[in-house]
Amino acid sequence: MSTTRTAVVTGASSGIGAATARRLAEAGYRVVLAARRADRIEALAAELTAVGHQAVARALDVTDRAAVDEFAAGLDRCDVLVNNAGGALGIDPVATADPADWRTMYEVNVLGVLNVTQALLPALTAAGADGRAADNAARSASVEGGGGRRAADNAARSASVEGGGGRRAGDVVVMSSTAGLATYEGGGGYVAAKHGAHVIAETLRLELCGQPVRVIEIAPGMVRTEEFALTRFRGDQERAAAVYAGVAEPLSADDVADTVVWAVTRPAHVNIDLLVVRPRAQASNYKVHRES
Repeated sequence: MSTTRTAVVTGASSGIGAATARRLAEAGYRVVLAARRADRIEALAAELTAVGHQAVARALDVTDRAAVDEFAAGLDRCDVLVNNAGGALGIDPVATADPADWRTMYEVNVLGVLNVTQALLPALTAAGADGRAADNAARSASVEGGGGRRAADNAARSASVEGGGGRRAGDVVVMSSTAGLATYEGGGGYVAAKHGAHVIAETLRLELCGQPVRVIEIAPGMVRTEEFALTRFRGDQERAAAVYAGVAEPLSADDVADTVVWAVTRPAHVNIDLLVVRPRAQASNYKVHRES
């Protein structure tokens, strides 16, 4: 079994997922890139391994539970899970929205998070438990050797680093959205789905209290990526570009990826419950400063 910290990133083929995978690899994680588009993640894995990082690509549809279970069974460990796969379709009002779009958004943004989290939670818990056992053993050995409390703590940290990079907790990261915290017109289906993802994170954190697993929710606001708005507007380049018109500096995928790496590299007793990140030009989902 590998002793290198392993991070699974879903939706790793582009945007925030790809950026997060790069940042985690740079931080020393072995990254498992999961997405439906095998060619994209294979290219990213090759890019990362070419510069000395550890990365593997695994084609995965997070809405296919059998495929998710098979994916989980093929992992030898998992220290961090980044539930990033998701997306939006359309901006139709509730009165005329296509139920098929709502269903698709619910399946990937909510059930996808549920499927992968359930499948990998045993491995995440084991990663945290193994780290806790290593810490306790190191503290015990140091105390018996006359080192005292501070020396025991330092020994535990050292043992944990040598045994897998300083992790003493498994991490479940849910990439939600500010749409999961407040609604806006024309966003009903996406807002409902991201509220569902937000509730999964909140509920799971309550249910795992006392276990060696942290549940971290990252809620980005306006992020300019190559695909999010384009997918939402079904390939309409003009409408997609209008989302960011006049906004000098929307967030980038790298900005959001940085928050993920920061959150999962906090000391094991620190849980970043919810991190909301917006560009300075955005005060809320519906108040954005645009330069003319």
